[in-house]
Parts: sequence; structure tokens; C-alpha cells
Amino acid sequence: MISALLDATQGRMDKTIEDLTRSLSVIRTGRASVHLLDGILVDYYGTLTPINQLSTLHVPEPTMIMVQPWDVSQIREIERAMLSSDLGINPTNDGKVIQVPIPSLTNERRQELARQVHRISEEHKTALRSIRRDSNETLKKALKNKEISEDNEFKGLAAVQKVTDEFVLRVEGLSNQKEKEILEF
Repeated sequence: MISALLDATQGRMDKTIEDLTRSLSVIRTGRASVHLLDGILVDYYGTLTPINQLSTLHVPEPTMIMVQPWDVSQIREIERAMLSSDLGINPTNDGKVIQVPIPSLTNERRQELARQVHRISEEHKTALRSIRRDSNETLKKALKNKEISEDNEFKGLAAVQKVTDEFVLRVEGLSNQKEKEILEF
């Protein structure tokens, strides 16, 4: 029972790490990346659609993202969605392709993005602790219902804490790496 609980706990924590990775990938670092545009939704004939489902995205140089819509008639909608995003980008188009120059970050903006990374990592650490709490409650209920012994409960609580500590370290590692990318010039 304890090993199944640990597997379920690890599975939930893995999903939290995946979400953290996705959340951090859309934060600008001063270098162009197609993942910067992941959160942009375009009004495609009344349906909000991710930009990567409407066009081909590629990075021809470190400070430029090229967006080539499959339906050229949607170029204005795609450009409008980019302008309304909070990324601070200014796309231009030539009628067939949208060019998105990635401006260099100011020191103030770098600090703001670093704080955003810290906030996101804290949210994910809180999610990990919530998962730990759920697992601990499951162990305590199992003890109360006499499904496991006190020794097994103690071992289970220690194992859950060990797993939680490992995942918190992973979150800190990912966020520190992202902060380093943002703050280096």
C-alpha cells in the first residue's frame, strides 16, 4: 500500500515539475525561442487557437522569431494577438511572414522577470507541499482504519517527505537556472 501511495505521489509531483517547466519556458530571457509564443491565443474564426497550431514558428537568428501562417488571411489576427500579449514584442509582417524581433532586456525588466520566476517556483513548491499533505493524510487514515501499523505509517511519512524534498530541490534547480539565464547579459 505504501509503495503504491509513493508511486501516486511521485506521479503527481512529476506533473507539477512538467507544469513548472512549461511555465518557465514562456518567460523571456533576451534570446529568441519559439516557446515565448506558446501562451498566445489567436481568434481563428471565433475560436481561440494557440499560435503554433496556425503557423510554422522558427528562429533564424538569436534575436528574431519568424511566424509563417498557414492561412495568410489570418496574418492580421495573429499580429493583433501578439500585440495584445504581455510579452512586450512588436511584430511586423510583409504579407506572408511575421517577423518578431526580440528586444534586449533592460536591467529593471530582468529583475521583474526574475521575481516572476521566483513567484512561479513558490507556487509550484506550494503545490508539492499540498501533494505531500494529501499523501500524509492518506497514511494517517490507513493507520486509523488499522490497514497499516504505526511503524509503517512512520516509514511512509518519512518516504513521502524524502520524495517531497527531492522534488523541491528540482524546482529550486529549475528556477535558479532560469533566473541565471534572465540575469546574465
